Amino acid sequence: MTKQPFLYLAPIRGITDCLFRSLFQHHFGGFDQAVAPFINPQPRSPFDPRQLRDLQPEENTALAVVPQFLHSEPEGLLSLAHRLHDIGYTHINWNLGCPAPMVTRKRRGSGLLPYPETILSLLDQILPRLPLQLSIKTRLGLNHKDELATLLPRLNDYPLQEIIIHTRLGKQLYKGSTDPESFSHCLELSRHTLVYNGDITDINTFFALQKQFPTLQRWMIGRGVLADPFLAATIKGEEFSALQRTRMLLAFHQELYEGYSKSLAGPSHLLGRMKQIWFYLAASFPGQQKIWKKIKKAATEEHYLAAVDMAFHSASIASPTRSAEAKNTLFP
Repeated sequence: MTKQPFLYLAPIRGITDCLFRSLFQHHFGGFDQAVAPFINPQPRSPFDPRQLRDLQPEENTALAVVPQFLHSEPEGLLSLAHRLHDIGYTHINWNLGCPAPMVTRKRRGSGLLPYPETILSLLDQILPRLPLQLSIKTRLGLNHKDELATLLPRLNDYPLQEIIIHTRLGKQLYKGSTDPESFSHCLELSRHTLVYNGDITDINTFFALQKQFPTLQRWMIGRGVLADPFLAATIKGEEFSALQRTRMLLAFHQELYEGYSKSLAGPSHLLGRMKQIWFYLAASFPGQQKIWKKIKKAATEEHYLAAVDMAFHSASIASPTRSAEAKNTLFP
């Protein structure tokens, strides 16, 4: 029997918070673990406990989560690591991949990749004092793919749990093609467990990458599963009818919307968060451009819910059953 791949839900800032992760796993499944969006370095002391609200263990029982940090200095990082250890975490991830210019200008995220000595110096300072296992999430480089290729052999002697590689450069942001061939070179350079990340958007893409890297067991999926929430479960062998998909999407949306209605401060924050999600989720519906345009333009909760109602009605009409029973089940 072929071993099931280990699937990570990628950290997507502003979307994959605790509520989203928990409800996603409850409704769709497929993931084995998530990496949380990074915790911002704090310019003040003592440690602000509000930074850890999204990571409270009792709120993350549906899907195991790995906290992520963006620090480039040791003391703040170690303070955070000890707090996470105190509440039960055993693994933390260092973000060396964020491509946002406001991050890279500060030599954080992928902005640190052109400076390998700084990376190694931080590892030398923190690893003897770090109470958790450490992994790294990175890119092929900021400006050139030889940046990671130069760093990887030098990381071989460090006790890292794994290295997650998004197969783009930081300067690409999320544009242009990924580079699986460079990932193949990374496999040759590193003795660590590697995880593939980048544009796994459908089942055929995953199978093609799995064929290209037959020994690879660990994968990370982000934007692809926001557009097709069934992708991870499909990779694990699950099958869903069109009617099942529509019912599951509707139930997920209802719980997510109700949850954010309670936790976010006012309609503008609620609509902003839901629109971020629909930017991707609209791809799961017939007439996605028309649906996204209506949701994007919605200025009130009433207009938003009317646009969402239209999306789910179009999905039920598109179902192969096209039955009155199906419509009555979705919209009693």
